[in-house]
Amino acid sequence: MRRGEVALFTLPPELAYGASGRAGIPPNAVVQLEVELLSWITVVDVCKDGGIIKKILENGEQIGPPGDLDEVRVNYKAMLVDGTIVADTRDEGVEFYIKDGHFCPALVKAIKTMKKGERVNLVVQPQYGFGEVGKKSNELPSIPPKSTLSISAELLSFKRVIDITGDLKVKKKVLREGEGTVTANEGAAVTDRNYLWITKCRCNSGSVSLLVRYKAMLEDGTVFERKGIDGEQPLEFITDEEQTIVGLDRAVSTMKKNEYALVTISPEYGFGSTEVKQDLAVVPPSSTILYEVEMLDFVREKAPWEMSNAERIEAAAWKKEEGNQLFKNGKYQRAAKKYDKVLQAADYVGEDGYLTGDDEKVVKSLRVSCWLNGAACSLKLNNFGEAINLCSKILDVESCNVKALYRRAQAYMGISELHSAEMDIKRASEADPHNREIKLIQKSLKQLQAESNRRDAKLYKAMFPSTSKDASTAAKRLKTGEDDTRDEYVSAMEAGNASVDQAASDTTAKT
Repeated sequence: MRRGEVALFTLPPELAYGASGRAGIPPNAVVQLEVELLSWITVVDVCKDGGIIKKILENGEQIGPPGDLDEVRVNYKAMLVDGTIVADTRDEGVEFYIKDGHFCPALVKAIKTMKKGERVNLVVQPQYGFGEVGKKSNELPSIPPKSTLSISAELLSFKRVIDITGDLKVKKKVLREGEGTVTANEGAAVTDRNYLWITKCRCNSGSVSLLVRYKAMLEDGTVFERKGIDGEQPLEFITDEEQTIVGLDRAVSTMKKNEYALVTISPEYGFGSTEVKQDLAVVPPSSTILYEVEMLDFVREKAPWEMSNAERIEAAAWKKEEGNQLFKNGKYQRAAKKYDKVLQAADYVGEDGYLTGDDEKVVKSLRVSCWLNGAACSLKLNNFGEAINLCSKILDVESCNVKALYRRAQAYMGISELHSAEMDIKRASEADPHNREIKLIQKSLKQLQAESNRRDAKLYKAMFPSTSKDASTAAKRLKTGEDDTRDEYVSAMEAGNASVDQAASDTTAKT
């Protein structure tokens, strides 16, 4: 039945009063009952073992339940079975973090099942209360051992706490919920309602300036910086561009319009182990810092699928140039991200079914260029597997691309795949016999092969100490001039590294 429903039930004798009947009801009588469902109380076995029985007295809003990191405000009163009050927060309630616990285990377990505004009554068995030891109190009556408790509780409100980085080192406590479901992302623009839109942006690249209003503090409350408050100008920056500390950058990217939050940032995502002088105070080494941040508005960067072909190509060209500049400045990780975005945009060109021959040529050129440049970034970051993958993509479409062969050979040498490196160098030398960089890396490879042969000879000798005199002679021959060869090897590798740097620089300038 539903609330307010009225129904007529007809009961046969065997389901009513049977053959014996009762006062006023004859034996074997068919009984009719008119029933109206006025209300009901939902009862939940919280732990599925009868230890915490929750009766819902009033349903809450469609907000919740809170999570382990969240801060909650709860009003509750706890009593013994005889009605003795052993805890009472009065009407104002008490605030605490779920993860820190409060009063007894049952209270926290029940709150994690409640929604904002929900009122409940809990029947708590000793194992979820205070067990066999009870609880002594100076102000209220003590709780005897093995006591069953009755707790009436209301979840007044809660503030969501989000683990931004997944390691609890950047946490965002939402002090005021934002609007809608859309958050700022890379390239989003934020503005204070007291300021006009600032559009110092290259619209072709989709990157837009941000304006953020915040107050930054140490854990003791010392304010070391303000932006956009008390007449101060707001901070203008672009997310994911290392224009502010990593923790603030990551947290702002998760905020909604009009959201107000407290961000707690550990040193690893803040200023690290160094002392930093800020506008209003000095931040000591290894300081945990807090930011009260308000997101008042933002404009999201267009995604590739939201653009026309012309916009995709133009945005890709801008991002490629940005990547090249980052590479020249030694920002290899960020440069690689830019090249990835170029490739994402290029993948969407022609999705609408229209692609000219000229567009196709431009897209191919962008792809090859960004694969090359991405491989250069991977080499700088010692990510040899990714460098091999990117160069192989180029060689699938341009089998004699000398730069791709050269960089893949470098990567193979980085993981000691010397035979594969030798094959790529041979192909590159055949395609461009006079290339200086190819000759230098060829010399470096020979040195690596010589070192590998010496190691193999020592290993062979250790495994088979009674081998033939010829094998021993061969090992000695390999060892002859070892010091001179090592010096030549070091010099060759230094020359090879210098050529790698020059080649990468040439690529970013030319491709």
